[in-house]
Amino acid sequence: MKIKTKRLEVLKMLISSMELGSQEEVLRVLEKEGFKLTQATLSRDLKQLKVAKAASMNGKYVYVLPNDTMYKRITKPMSAMEMLQSSGYVSINFSGNMGVIKTRPGYASSIAYNIDASDIPQIIGTIAGDDTIFIVIKEGYTHEETIDSLRSLISGRN
Repeated sequence: MKIKTKRLEVLKMLISSMELGSQEEVLRVLEKEGFKLTQATLSRDLKQLKVAKAASMNGKYVYVLPNDTMYKRITKPMSAMEMLQSSGYVSINFSGNMGVIKTRPGYASSIAYNIDASDIPQIIGTIAGDDTIFIVIKEGYTHEETIDSLRSLISGRN
């Protein structure tokens, strides 16, 4: 992965997991992640990612990514490098032949794409939002069988 691409991915992870209100704060956390850059480079990166500022739940103005539904924040942030290593999967719950997979913000569509492309026999199809995937399970299959088939796509968690 090229340095700029990796830096932009780390920047997206940081913005989606922390309340950062100034470029100075962003520069500090990027440096902790191993990226030393100028304010001008950061400004170009923020513009490229279409980052905006919006009021958080406590009224503080913070950076947000476009389409960051309700400007959600992860309650227990991992380091950005740890987040890049994980699949984005959070949890799965079932009701009858329907399932809901929760993901970190921004991960649902790519995970749903991987599920659909894998032709898992238990799953009829998916519908993805920003951090939620709705799945329909074929009749005759158990939740456990479905989870077992999903393991390779969701890092072996259930």
